[in-house]
Amino acid sequence: MSNTPRLFEQGLIRARLQRAIRQGPEDFLLTRAASDLSDRLEAVLRQFGTVLDLGTPGPHAADALLASGRAKHVLRAAPVAEARGPGSIATIVADAGLLPFGSASLDAVISLLALQTVDDLPGALMQIRRALRPDGLFLACVLGGASLTELRQSLAAAESEMEGGISPRVVPFADISDLGGLLQRAGFALPVSDVDSFTVRYANPLGLMQDLRRMGATNPLIERRKTPLRRATLVRALEIYSEWFSDPDGRVRATVEFIWISGWTPHESQQKPLKPGSAAKRLADALGVPEVSTGAQPRQEN
Repeated sequence: MSNTPRLFEQGLIRARLQRAIRQGPEDFLLTRAASDLSDRLEAVLRQFGTVLDLGTPGPHAADALLASGRAKHVLRAAPVAEARGPGSIATIVADAGLLPFGSASLDAVISLLALQTVDDLPGALMQIRRALRPDGLFLACVLGGASLTELRQSLAAAESEMEGGISPRVVPFADISDLGGLLQRAGFALPVSDVDSFTVRYANPLGLMQDLRRMGATNPLIERRKTPLRRATLVRALEIYSEWFSDPDGRVRATVEFIWISGWTPHESQQKPLKPGSAAKRLADALGVPEVSTGAQPRQEN
């Protein structure tokens, strides 16, 4: 993992989250993700011993876990001390990409809106899998690639028009197909991924930018331009955003994509695919049609 290129300034991510919490965070995305988590936990018909909330920027996941009754003990690995939240849940401050737990020490790991800014996501998933006991659950929500596409397009168009080039201004979030593959590479059994895409509307694009600051979610890319965006470029970006992505009532749209991923550490009790040739019944019998042997041509009806 030491050779993995760094994509994000982790110190900057923490500093911006600390500032957002001190100033009063905007948590409607976390609230929605926690509500979705509660629904998903209802479908898991078992109780887990020790469950870790990994990296969630607030107490939302831990609160949902406690309310679900699916966890006997809840631990939190918070990104910063300010994100601990009230309550008596055992909490440590830790980097979501460097899991400080021994092998087979956890029964489930849950994470909301944290893993999309981990530099080495494949390595983090492998660490999570090692920390889980056999038949342990990993369930996470991350921001997907369609998130903030309107802002990304508006900034790129304005910068190209006003300055003759573009720089990365919005984090390139992961694609669902990539995440499903990473789960398999990390050794998870029964991997599942699905998408929840929705639209948030604002009176103007500045409202979106203000919310991103209050989430501590402004650009943390190492390769970002270090100088502030020129005022003329920003004004043009706001104009383009309003021109391209406004509704008839004048409000502008912002796409948010939640990608949910889950997997289980392998265990002999889990379902496994049948071996080829082990079927007890013929497909033709199940469908109620004549069987055509390999190489034979189906009979033509006149």
